[in-house]
Amino acid sequence: MIRAGVVGASGLAGGELIRLITQHPDLELTFLGGSSNIGRRPSELHPGLRNDQGLTIQPVTEEVADQVDVLFLATPAPVSAELASLLADRVPAIVDLSGAFRIRTPELHDRWYPKVKRRTDLADRFVYGVPELIGDQLADAALISLPGCYATAITLGLAPLTLGLGLDLKTVVVDGKSGSSGGGVQLRTSDLHPFRAGAIAPYSPTGHRHAAEVGDFLERSKPGTIGNLTMSAYGVPNVRGLLTSSYVFTDEQVDQRELNRAYLRFYKGRPFVRVRRHNETLIPVPDPQVVLGSNYADVTVLLDEDGGRIVVLAALDNLVKGAAGQAVQVTNLRFGLPEETGLTQQPVMPA
Repeated sequence: MIRAGVVGASGLAGGELIRLITQHPDLELTFLGGSSNIGRRPSELHPGLRNDQGLTIQPVTEEVADQVDVLFLATPAPVSAELASLLADRVPAIVDLSGAFRIRTPELHDRWYPKVKRRTDLADRFVYGVPELIGDQLADAALISLPGCYATAITLGLAPLTLGLGLDLKTVVVDGKSGSSGGGVQLRTSDLHPFRAGAIAPYSPTGHRHAAEVGDFLERSKPGTIGNLTMSAYGVPNVRGLLTSSYVFTDEQVDQRELNRAYLRFYKGRPFVRVRRHNETLIPVPDPQVVLGSNYADVTVLLDEDGGRIVVLAALDNLVKGAAGQAVQVTNLRFGLPEETGLTQQPVMPA
């Protein structure tokens, strides 16, 4: 069994990690860490959890290295940066779910994460990306940084265009909509029910750090294939799930059939990305509600000839494929397990 620890066990992603780890055939939950709720069991904080192995939340010290083979950091970015500095050379594998090490370029990191001070040498050592694109880099990775939930959807949507077809994307405009769980469990007035219920809140209309990390990653993966990438983000009344609509402008000629083939070919053999036709189900897809509770991401590509653009839609559950599920997925690859181990849950629909 692979011994797994979760730091940030009080949060939503931490609770989701506990849920997935305790039903995984090859992972054993051996440590729960945090700075709040010390001594409490996760089942007290996450009403849906009952099987928490009898563990309680403990402070994180260097001794955790003796208790785990993999440590998940479901913590705010500043905390992840501190813990990575403390444990990077002690724990066999660290999987960070925060933004502390997502953006490699120092100037870009400082712009979007000005309060996150990290060791430069650690930033260079972290392996970043969605597992569908970096699987071959994970076998020996000691430090793994997961993309944000929006970044996961955007990257999965754009990768077949840039890394598959090799198109030069002049401009990409992303419209992102996410449920309330994307903001975690911090108490903010704007998230109270009287304000959030029924609202479509443009909380980041002129840019988002997840778009910055996508641009940074794609530029490093294939320099010069993506120009300006910008994003507007909206909060919607859903609790789980997100949808990104990427409007892509390019001078290169491509038809719908070529796009369809490119996406199917790119994601062949990648079990968690479902390339879908917009009209193949009872409701138009992708739709976040048809992937809830699962590690699947649904992707659709459409050619808008009149608008001179390619429209790429991607939907996923932000707490699973956008966080905890993807963390387990990279852990499977890191330890030589089949990628889908412990992650074969079908979506819950309706939700």
